[in-house]
Amino acid sequence: MTQLSNRISSVDRTLLLLGDRWIYLILGEAFFGVHGYDEFQSRLGIATNILSNRLKKLVKHGIMEKEKNPKDGRRFIYRLTKKGLNLYPIPLAMMSWGDRWLSGTDGPPLILHHKSCGKSFQPVMCCSECGEAINARDVSFTYTLGAHKTSKR
Repeated sequence: MTQLSNRISSVDRTLLLLGDRWIYLILGEAFFGVHGYDEFQSRLGIATNILSNRLKKLVKHGIMEKEKNPKDGRRFIYRLTKKGLNLYPIPLAMMSWGDRWLSGTDGPPLILHHKSCGKSFQPVMCCSECGEAINARDVSFTYTLGAHKTSKR
């Protein structure tokens, strides 16, 4: 059997791609509707070389797409692709955990509202088959052939 250290999991691959504070902050702004390079830079206070590097990485991996700005053809905008939009549960889960364990006496820095019903909510992980809420103790797993591929580092 392959040693655990030689396995490359989906979590490992995702962390190799996204495991950077700036990537998550850029994605967070994109989820809030930021598209322009200058707006990312000013809202995040990120150095331009770091922003450029991270945006190129997100575009290269199909998480964002770079388009000419329709209002100013000399500039570009960055939009989340379907692959990028599919990342939304990750920052939601991180935010929920941070709200619970790191917020302090002032409470969370923002509250999410579901547009359809107008209510504030807490993200909940649930089973795609039965809809029941799940936590770590409710899950078992089976290794697949993909678990035995070795990591190329």
